[in-house]
Amino acid sequence: MTPSTDHTVLTAMLAPAFFLTATASLLLSANNRLARIIDRARTLLRELSDVEEESERSLLEKRIALQRQRSLIILRAGQLLYGAISCFVGTSLAVAVDTFTGHRLGSVPTWLAAVGVVAMLAASLLLARESTLAVTAINEEMDHRKVKRKAPPAAG
Repeated sequence: MTPSTDHTVLTAMLAPAFFLTATASLLLSANNRLARIIDRARTLLRELSDVEEESERSLLEKRIALQRQRSLIILRAGQLLYGAISCFVGTSLAVAVDTFTGHRLGSVPTWLAAVGVVAMLAASLLLARESTLAVTAINEEMDHRKVKRKAPPAAG
């Protein structure tokens, strides 16, 4: 290998790093969102154990179901993001291996990168869907919030 070839190979190996950075950022966001969903679900489950009124119980069960749906969407997004990271790391390794083996891997590095980008796109769409459900959940809670009534003044 010549110095110019070395530079070209290193450049090709580093290109997936930009995708890795973006993917890691999305993964951090997804994991934070998952933690908040789990906290909210636990709170709702505690509230459910204290409720005896059937209409209130039904409302809490719907809220818990929505949190379950949100958590599953975030889980799938996280799995896709981990897959994307694997593909981008694999792309870098495949570029190096391809160079050392005389370009015998053909389009493998390109396919790995493409699969990583598609996984990242799919995860982004799932994260957008989960955001919509989060807004739906908070709007529903605001619409059905308990209004604390002031006690009438004591006659005296």
